[in-house]
Amino acid sequence: MNVVIAGGHGKIALLLAARLAGRRDGVTALIRNPDHADDVRETGARPVVRDLERASVDEVAEVLAGADAAVFAAGAGPGSGVARKDTVDRGASVLLADAAERAGVGRFVQISAMGAGLPPRPGTDEVWAAYVRAKGEAEDDLRARDLDWLVLRPGRLTDDPGTGRVTLAEPEVGRGDVTRDDVAAVIVALLDAPAVRRRTLDLVNGPVPVAEAVAALG
Repeated sequence: MNVVIAGGHGKIALLLAARLAGRRDGVTALIRNPDHADDVRETGARPVVRDLERASVDEVAEVLAGADAAVFAAGAGPGSGVARKDTVDRGASVLLADAAERAGVGRFVQISAMGAGLPPRPGTDEVWAAYVRAKGEAEDDLRARDLDWLVLRPGRLTDDPGTGRVTLAEPEVGRGDVTRDDVAAVIVALLDAPAVRRRTLDLVNGPVPVAEAVAALG
């Protein structure tokens, strides 16, 4: 399998790249900062510099040519303001989906967030509200496309060691934590399950082994 990961220097992306490369899949990681290239190479992935806030559809489609799947793992990150929540968490996802369609890449996994698509609670911080709104709009854009898309909404992310056990189901499973390593493991399993398509899935740590949780989706 050949997989292109957008946001290739993010924590989940690096874990995902290492898992895929470890089983000899081809992995290309899109990064904005060339200084991050060595970190990507250490996972076994190939870094390609593409700034998704500035790149054209053709420039991204060029990288996606020949890929079997695209994974959107990018995000504006902590400390970014309202504007970048839109340009990255929404705009970059739309760009990657446009490029996937142009390059003929049908499989598309989008890492979203719990709460996406819902009105923010009263008193919510404006940056968090912008983030949730951007994620929701990115999901809506993806659902309107003729792609084999999956939207994955992890709970509160932690850097704890992976457990290999999760709760994975259509919303809402309830709030909870999930390790970034378990998110990466679930994405690998979903990429291996082509029958699981066009679904929105919540993900938290739970009692079910990852392979069983994905198989249960049918």
